[in-house]
Amino acid sequence: MPTPRGLVIGLTGGIGSGKSTVATMLTELGAHLVDTDAIARALTAPGGLAIPEIAAAFGDDFIDSDGAMNRDRMRELAFSDPGALMRLQAILHPLITQESEVQARQASPGQVVVFDVPLLAESGSRWKDRVDKVLVIDCPAETQIQRVMARSGWTREAVQAVLAKQATRESRCAVADHIILNDGLSLEELRQEVKNIWRLWNNHG
Repeated sequence: MPTPRGLVIGLTGGIGSGKSTVATMLTELGAHLVDTDAIARALTAPGGLAIPEIAAAFGDDFIDSDGAMNRDRMRELAFSDPGALMRLQAILHPLITQESEVQARQASPGQVVVFDVPLLAESGSRWKDRVDKVLVIDCPAETQIQRVMARSGWTREAVQAVLAKQATRESRCAVADHIILNDGLSLEELRQEVKNIWRLWNNHG
């Protein structure tokens, strides 16, 4: 008999939106989380599956002394050269997809699976077609900037550069089945919002 399939949720939001906090809350409610950012980090860590291809495509200068991808150098290149970003994505995306499917199959029968995908809106149908519902965590750009500056010590210009490469709020919200506006909410208020959508989607599909 086939394994009963649970609801599959695509979770996304811009940098500093609070998406990772919501992902944790969903796991607390019983979801099985597949974190594509964590997968990407593992692929580009020392010994990661993507390292040989990255070295071949970009040169050994983009691999640090530990054997990991030099994230700062790659980020600088990707922001200045769209073609480089596309080459990196061509290496990483198939590997991320493969590993995400492996991790999704580790869910219990009928368990809700959440794919945490920062660039879901930017990826066209690649992720949208694989999920039943899309949950977008949204907030104003200024809120994103202040949060990232506070937690990461980045300059305003650095955060703005990342925002410029991500989908607009409008295009991200356009793919949503539900939007949580995470601006001015306490953690408990945010948790209640997450519980509400969890009950709605699990009780009424």
